[in-house]
Parts: sequence; structure tokens; C-alpha cells
Amino acid sequence: MVPCHVEIDRQALNPQPAPIVLTMDLVYLYGPPAVGKLTVATVIAERTGYPLFHNHLSIDCVRPVFDFGSEPFWRQVHAIREGIIAEAAREGRDLVFTTVYNHPDSAPQTNRRFEAVESNGGRVCLVQLTCSREALEARVRAEHRSAMGKVATVEHLRRMLGQYDMFAPIPGRDSLHLDTSDFSATDAAERVIEHYQLSRASLPPIGVPTRQPAR
Repeated sequence: MVPCHVEIDRQALNPQPAPIVLTMDLVYLYGPPAVGKLTVATVIAERTGYPLFHNHLSIDCVRPVFDFGSEPFWRQVHAIREGIIAEAAREGRDLVFTTVYNHPDSAPQTNRRFEAVESNGGRVCLVQLTCSREALEARVRAEHRSAMGKVATVEHLRRMLGQYDMFAPIPGRDSLHLDTSDFSATDAAERVIEHYQLSRASLPPIGVPTRQPAR
């Protein structure tokens, strides 16, 4: 009997996991109320072309149905935020997101958001914005904050800062730390873009306005 020689494909028997390809960036800005998250995020979104999903979009969606601050209110707010972030990651759609991080209460939903991004090959770009309490108190009274339903009085801000730890960095991960007392919104946004090497939006041809005039 002629012996039969069988060629064994050892690579087929021990397949290597396919490398994960980064498909999206989640630019995650966090910090206390009035630190300038939305202002900086807006500039980042304009310069990169990334969609901006700021925290008050989900709050405004749920507020007409459930009492602000109630358990069902926050369950639905977190569900909306996690759903949008997860779907963006699955679709490879870059995103700029803003939020207040209360340590340690915010850790569970924060970790779920990051897992949704990274399990789909995405990258989380953490940006912690800070400034002094005096600066926060000076900014919190800005007229536009009340119109948006944000924390808009010094008394409310002091209660929140006294009750929650809003200056702590998200643990276990590296964040880019920026003191908004030291930078304009434009400068802060540029530092974020350069630090994380974010893609920039194509500039319009010369003579074409970057935005439509107000009507």
C-alpha cells in the first residue's frame, strides 16, 4: 500500500482573528455645566464635518413625556444616547458628543457607550474640559442657557457641584485635558483635532459662504 501524504494547513486549523479596522471616531467631550462643551463641540463639528449630538438633544426629546430627573426620564435619555452612539458605530459614522460626567454614578452608562463604539472597531476620543468654579459661575448666567433649559443660575450650579463630583476624569482611560479659561473655543477645538488627528471637512471654494445667512 502506498502511503498517503496529507498536507495539513496549520493556518486553517488555527485561524488568526481578523484585525479590527477603526471605522469611526466618537469625540467625547465631558465636563461640568457651563464649562463650554457645546461651544467647543460646535467648532469641532464645523471643522471636521462630524455630526454633533449634544446632550440636550436627548433631554429635549424626553422632557415632554417624563418629569425631568425622574427614573423613567433618565432611563429613556440614556437609551437614546446609547442607541445613537451604537448605531453610528455600526454604520461607521463619526460623531461629536457632549455630556456631564458624574463620578462614579455615570460610569455604567459611560462604559456601555464606549463598548458599543469599540466593539464595532471605533475609537473613543476623550476630551475633559475644565475651568475654575469662579469662571463657571460667571458663565452659567448667560441668557442662552436658560432658553435651552440648561443649568442657568449660580445657586443651581452650586447645588450640583456640591452633590456630584463633576471634575473627576473618566477613570481607566486617557483624556485630553483642556482648561477653557486658557483657550478660546476655536483654539480648544484645534487642539482636539490635532491631538486626535481628526479628519477635516473639505473647505468650500473661494467666494462660497460657509453658512447660509440668518433668516
